[in-house]
Amino acid sequence: MDIGTYNQDLGLAYTEISAFSRSMHKSQGFGSTGRRGSTTEYLEQWDGEVTSTAFGGIDTSWDRVEGAGKVSELLQQALENYSSDAPEVTLKYLFQAREELLKLSDGFWKDVKLGEIEEAVKALTGLYLEIVADDYSYVPGDSIKLAVEAITRIDGNLVLSEITIPNISFKDSYDLTLGANRKITTDLQGIVNKDLKPNGPYWLNDKATLGMYHVNDAEEIGSPENSAIFEARVGMKWEDQYIDFMVPVSYKTNDPVKGEFYRPIVITPLMMVNLNTNILIFSDDTPKTFEARFIAGANQITSKLDFDIPEGWSVEPQTLELTLASKGEEQVVSFTITPSKTASVTKISARLTFQDGKSSDLGQNVISYDHFPIQTLFPKTNMKLVKLDLKKSGNLIGYIKGAGDAVPQNLEQIGFQVDFLGKDDVNATNLAKYDAVILGIRAFNTVDWMSFKNKELFEYTKSGGTVIVQYNTSRRMVTDEIAPFPLKLSRDRVSVEDAEIRILAADHPVLNFPNKISQADFDGWVQERGLYFPDEWDENFKAIISSNDPGETPKDGGLLVAKYGEGYYIYSGISWFRELPAGVPGAYRLFTNLISIGNQNK
Repeated sequence: MDIGTYNQDLGLAYTEISAFSRSMHKSQGFGSTGRRGSTTEYLEQWDGEVTSTAFGGIDTSWDRVEGAGKVSELLQQALENYSSDAPEVTLKYLFQAREELLKLSDGFWKDVKLGEIEEAVKALTGLYLEIVADDYSYVPGDSIKLAVEAITRIDGNLVLSEITIPNISFKDSYDLTLGANRKITTDLQGIVNKDLKPNGPYWLNDKATLGMYHVNDAEEIGSPENSAIFEARVGMKWEDQYIDFMVPVSYKTNDPVKGEFYRPIVITPLMMVNLNTNILIFSDDTPKTFEARFIAGANQITSKLDFDIPEGWSVEPQTLELTLASKGEEQVVSFTITPSKTASVTKISARLTFQDGKSSDLGQNVISYDHFPIQTLFPKTNMKLVKLDLKKSGNLIGYIKGAGDAVPQNLEQIGFQVDFLGKDDVNATNLAKYDAVILGIRAFNTVDWMSFKNKELFEYTKSGGTVIVQYNTSRRMVTDEIAPFPLKLSRDRVSVEDAEIRILAADHPVLNFPNKISQADFDGWVQERGLYFPDEWDENFKAIISSNDPGETPKDGGLLVAKYGEGYYIYSGISWFRELPAGVPGAYRLFTNLISIGNQNK
């Protein structure tokens, strides 16, 4: 099958179109260059009637729909009589086909084709329907103002007869004939349903389980985003037929750079509170501060904040009352939290209670990028608390950023001082002061100057330093020389987060100093054990642990430690960038040992 064919209407080959799609996979850096020319894809038929083409034998005509002969005939007439110079001639055939379609028994194709005919009517007439609100966020019971615009570009004799909007308390009737290129506008005002709930992404409304979201409404599953919280039904009349168009209500503004800009409407709590971190890690009994940011969803809102505190922990102040005068106003308040005396993993949660007795435990997180609609999340306001049983040796760390991770901030939480290193900082004189130098994830994939600064790291190690290299992908590396000894990366990984860990070198310092590592330290890990493990390495590297997914061969390359000169060079495919932000105690204890290994005899 030739998948490189050229589409005359689009002016592109299908292989070029697929490259555009691939390049939208932003999070993994999958930008792709389009290909032109014949490209053969090979398919093998496994079952069914033998045909000469991939989709042969599949009836796509109206013959498969009982009683649809007249519909098919009218749509064919619409096609044959269409002219871009006189599109209104075709309009009657579409409405006649729609009338015949309505006579059919309810079923899948009836619903699909009714929607397609409605879209064809809009396209043929140049019908433009828009309803925009005066703001992008509301609280239940708010007043809302709407501006309606309707226009057709031909004399199609369409009459606007009715507008209704569920969840807004009004309904208006009209009798407005839409003339060719003559815009009609009107304003509406109503009250937002007081029973509405905050409308974050539908897949986040309920608590997820491992690898699975929970969605109550099965019809929502598969939608890339929420349906509009307000969707107007605009009734139109053509001769003796009535047709409804669904129009999402949105907020529109003019951006000085982007121009016309639309934003989905959200329902928010009266007030929201965000904590400035979702986790606090304590390596000793020293109290820490955190901040709460209060955001008003409406004018003149007073709330009382209460913390739910786990036993053995304390927060000051534990309660707080405040008033925000204007919608969108924010106020930041600092709190001090004192950890328990014993090692534990728990959480603290916050709740706002309002003057009407109602309450909310939600914050607000707005995600805005150019390549998809703005998403507004309303996460629960809570924070994970981790008190560690942790010893550490050393304090000063140099960090070379890779593709981006939160490991430096996590290490600072347990008392390490982290300096970010640029190209000119990576030299023997400067590196000598660091207890360890850590490379962020995929540094050998993303930092060009690592192709020659790797030698500086090798010399630093040889002089007694410790280098910790986090995972890199096996392709598109800036250099293959990522260690002072031969080391080859693979695509091996352990994706089961609780896969068995087998200790291969129980007496090695990284499992004994300054923290004694046991099997219990590998409990409670998240998402995976690790990825892109080496599958070949020099004998100077010592494999510390082994693991594998069910049914697979052992993967021993997750943590490799080599003595090089007076120092240690460590390569680890373990997912530290997931485990440390998640507050996994054993991950902190083991990673601290990696940092501390060079200090064991000091």
